[in-house]
Amino acid sequence: MDKSEKQDKRERAKERREKRRQEISLIRSIPYSDHQRWWSADTIAVVTGANRGIGFEIAHQLGLHGLTVVLTSRETAVGEEAAKVLQEGGLKVVFHQLDVIDHESINTFCKWIKDNYGGIDILINNAGFNHNVGSENSVELAEKVIATNYFGTKNMIKAAIPLMRPNNAGARIVSVSSRLGRLNGRKNRISNDELRQQLEDVESLSEEKIDAMVNKFLEQVKDGSWTSGGWPQNNTDYALSKLAVNAHTRLVARELSGRPEGEKIYINCYCPGWVKTAMTGWAGQVTTEEGADTALWLSLLPDMRISGKFFAERREIHF
Repeated sequence: MDKSEKQDKRERAKERREKRRQEISLIRSIPYSDHQRWWSADTIAVVTGANRGIGFEIAHQLGLHGLTVVLTSRETAVGEEAAKVLQEGGLKVVFHQLDVIDHESINTFCKWIKDNYGGIDILINNAGFNHNVGSENSVELAEKVIATNYFGTKNMIKAAIPLMRPNNAGARIVSVSSRLGRLNGRKNRISNDELRQQLEDVESLSEEKIDAMVNKFLEQVKDGSWTSGGWPQNNTDYALSKLAVNAHTRLVARELSGRPEGEKIYINCYCPGWVKTAMTGWAGQVTTEEGADTALWLSLLPDMRISGKFFAERREIHF
């Protein structure tokens, strides 16, 4: 393929993305009808890492739809300030401190939820960390990236499942992920075929296998051999943390699939795109409203029957 053909291909892809953005913008403007609204002001939605960026916008949009939103953040002052902004807009939003990598903080939060609300209907795992901007690929903070993005998300899901309240529409768990963590993307894939096959096989997939993968990477970071480990080449630590989130989503969906009607829990993950937030150094091309949209859609979808899938722009994409 010569230079002009590549340019044409990029332009066509850009046009398709823009068309899809316009379609979703139109869909988003159509309100849910009364018979579609399975939620009410008593529906409890928890959003982690919601003091800014995509998390704040998800909390904002859920509040606009009339749910009770529990906005959480690691730092109390910024979280309280974010909740106050939404409360002043007339939304039913409360704040509670939550650090997803601190088990004591999670336990305190879950006890508070149970005592005050009896449980959760929707959990949005948005809390995340990334230190690379643009083409940087430092692994200096890999441990923090993996701990927050993968282990933190896993910790929250484990703690929240016993708190998910039965309802006919099904409780929802949505994790913010990234296309960077795709197993079979044309770019940035794991080059170890055996490992990729292990992670693809959902029937034999286990928490131990996913943990072993991220721990092997962290060991290689410490001894300096990670560059020849066959890991994703772009934004390696972040990509791997999101690959682990995607694999864990499929695993938990399998484990939850046998729950009876009325007690269903649906779990999915999605890529918000390259959003204009502090995490991307404000260099993204997608607004926070657009980045939050698929999380809202998965949280509120009537007649939900989808679980263990990966989405972007309201469409299922391949892991």
